[in-house]
Amino acid sequence: MSERAYPRRRLPVAQDPLFVYGTLRFGAVLAELIGRVPDMEPARLLGRRAAALPGRSYPGLVTATNRVTEGFLLTGLTDAEWRVLDAFEDDEYDLVPVAVTAGERAGYAWTYAWTAAAEDRDWSATAFERDQLPRYAGKCAAWRRDLVLLSETL
Repeated sequence: MSERAYPRRRLPVAQDPLFVYGTLRFGAVLAELIGRVPDMEPARLLGRRAAALPGRSYPGLVTATNRVTEGFLLTGLTDAEWRVLDAFEDDEYDLVPVAVTAGERAGYAWTYAWTAAAEDRDWSATAFERDQLPRYAGKCAAWRRDLVLLSETL
């Protein structure tokens, strides 16, 4: 989780879809970060995988030939929600456009791709939900409180 208050990169416009594949796929995390769970639709991304990251409970999206990443499209994000989610992401993520499939429909979305070292094993959403989700959501709530306090002092 990044501690910067304002994103340094150019963000998509409100209403652009966001493909999520890791911790942001969980309503409890989204609710703590942006105060609600936006519309979510199951989606798939070809040519990438959600990799486990050394020493971290969240994954990184990395290129992987002949692989598919299952996730969700978040739609209806506001500009303010995009700013919060972007501030939340580590500096090792790049916000990139990708081609996704949702049901029978193909389209584009933005996603956060990992740029640093990743493990050879895949990250497990099932194991994360079972073993870490409540504690992680609590950390997200604390991060969001700190972001609000920091924003109020600027």
